[in-house]
Amino acid sequence: MMNPFRRHKSDSKVVPRIPTSDKFRMPPEEYPHEGTWLQWPHNFGWDPDHVQRYEATWIAMTQALHTGEKVHIIVYNDAEQERVQHILSQPPNSMDMTQIDFYTFHTDDVWVRDNGPIFVFDTNSEDEEELCITNWIFNAWGGKADDYYDNYVPLKVGHALELPVMDVPMVLEGGSIEVDGRGTLMAKRSSILNANRNKGWTQQDAERFFSHYLGVTNFIWLDGKKGGSDITDDHIDGTARFANGDTIVTFYKEDFVAPKEYKILQNAKDAQGQPYKMVHLPCTKHKLKRVGDYGIYTNFYVANKVVLVPAFDDPNDKVAMDKLARLYPTRQAVGIPCTEVYRDGGLVHCITQQQPAKQRK
Repeated sequence: MMNPFRRHKSDSKVVPRIPTSDKFRMPPEEYPHEGTWLQWPHNFGWDPDHVQRYEATWIAMTQALHTGEKVHIIVYNDAEQERVQHILSQPPNSMDMTQIDFYTFHTDDVWVRDNGPIFVFDTNSEDEEELCITNWIFNAWGGKADDYYDNYVPLKVGHALELPVMDVPMVLEGGSIEVDGRGTLMAKRSSILNANRNKGWTQQDAERFFSHYLGVTNFIWLDGKKGGSDITDDHIDGTARFANGDTIVTFYKEDFVAPKEYKILQNAKDAQGQPYKMVHLPCTKHKLKRVGDYGIYTNFYVANKVVLVPAFDDPNDKVAMDKLARLYPTRQAVGIPCTEVYRDGGLVHCITQQQPAKQRK
């Protein structure tokens, strides 16, 4: 049976034309949220132990988030909804279930940052910016995994929320871009300008799409690294993040595999030509036993009242949380256990997606 939501994916090297009408703006992560979207782990996909390995992380995220904003949880089926509702509502969790709602959509995996809706504002309305969804093509990081269901999550969310959905004829994962909210986008060529995503596209082609659909005019590009053990071909949210519109959060110089990328960040200018402040986060002090590498903290998530910080039961967990607490003094830094998620290549930013609050101009 054909998937009714399946969208044609062309291998053509011809870059699609961008419509001349309407332009959009993606707000930064710190912008007030209506809520956060999660795709709850289930055992119906490639890993029959996903729930056992992952669920403590999702419970911790929901607990931390739900006092400051809505938590929108995508579950695989009705039985999973009933099971997750029970876990969250009963002791020892006992969460306020009026802050949590559920959407029953089949999913392949949990990486809602990459396959989920990217919310933007339509800037053409006269008195109020209209919230809408940009539906970029998700092809499972260049065809490396299943995308039968995940590619259609933005469309299903749009239908459920009765929001306009803009189909964008470009392959993109949400974790491969970072915006400062002041006109600048940061990204890596290795994932976006990769033949397994946008074959034949130039950097200028991608920038045209970003300018139209995300409202950016200034770009910071790092080369990144294709292939290897990273299924994403090196997303920007594992290396550098924007904070408060004027700051880049990244590793220390000595932790960069490619030192020239650090130099690019160090010399980067915003859309007004001003340099960014730099905040450096450590890696874990020790290699993670079940991962075989050091943990990173740059993949944090900024919500209304909290900053979710990857935690690995390592001495540097506190160092990273203290730094992020100083960077976001009105929010509480909360450590989220991430070792199991990190084994599969992601952290808290990869498994969350913000929905901006609708505000008048």
